[in-house]
Order: sequence, then structure tokens, then C-alpha cells
Amino acid sequence: MVEKTALTNFWPSFFDPLRQAGSRLTDWLAPAAEASQDDGSYRIAMELPGVAEEDIHLSVDDGVVTVRGEKKTNREEKGETWYFSERQFGSFSRSFRLPADADEAAVKADMKDGVLTVIVPKKAMAEPKSTRIPINKA
Repeated sequence: MVEKTALTNFWPSFFDPLRQAGSRLTDWLAPAAEASQDDGSYRIAMELPGVAEEDIHLSVDDGVVTVRGEKKTNREEKGETWYFSERQFGSFSRSFRLPADADEAAVKADMKDGVLTVIVPKKAMAEPKSTRIPINKA
């Protein structure tokens, strides 16, 4: 069995902040979302704190809902010394494939408390019809 030394213990703790920063960056490029459904609709809720509604672009194309946007910075640095900043700014994009019974033409969205909620109604699906076909005698 190999003993751990002070040097081998140093490396993981040295790189942890870098790994965490990478994870937070990835989280911002694809903001956290959840998808659910009820009897009449599908819902996609996405966390977008600090993003203005006018900086969000929502589109539906060929069965795919796409949310794109940008969180802009308004930081002034006049005479301030920054020790660290965990706030993130920049562009993001998420896409979600819709089920076959989704009504793309009736998609709605609202924004409340930094959460964008996209509501996609379900359309009535036609009942499958079964028709008996007679077999002719030869």
C-alpha cells in the first residue's frame, strides 16, 4: 500500500477551485432547467437570475424549443479592488425536443423571480382507426 504524502495531498486541493470554476462556467452556458407535464401541457422551467426579459430569445423550430440569451454585466471598477468574483456573465443556450403531441403554435412563456417558464400545450391526438379489410376468395 502506498502512503499519501503531503505533496500528493496538495494537488487535489490546489486544483479544486479550478474544477469548481469550470463547473460554474458550464452551469451558466447551459442554465439549470426542469421539465414536467400534466394532462394538458408540458412545462420547462429554467433558472435565469439577473437576465432581463429583453435579453432572452425563445424560439420553436421543427419540434425543438430553444432558449438563448445573455446576462450582461454592469460592474463599475472605478477605484475598487476585487478579491474575487463568482458572478457570471455571458451568453447561454438550451434546446429541448418536444414530444409529438406538443402544440408548437401555442407555446407561451412567462418570467417570474428569475425563472423562465415555457408552457407547451398538448394537442388532441386522433384516435387510431381500425378498418376491417375483406379478403376476396380466389
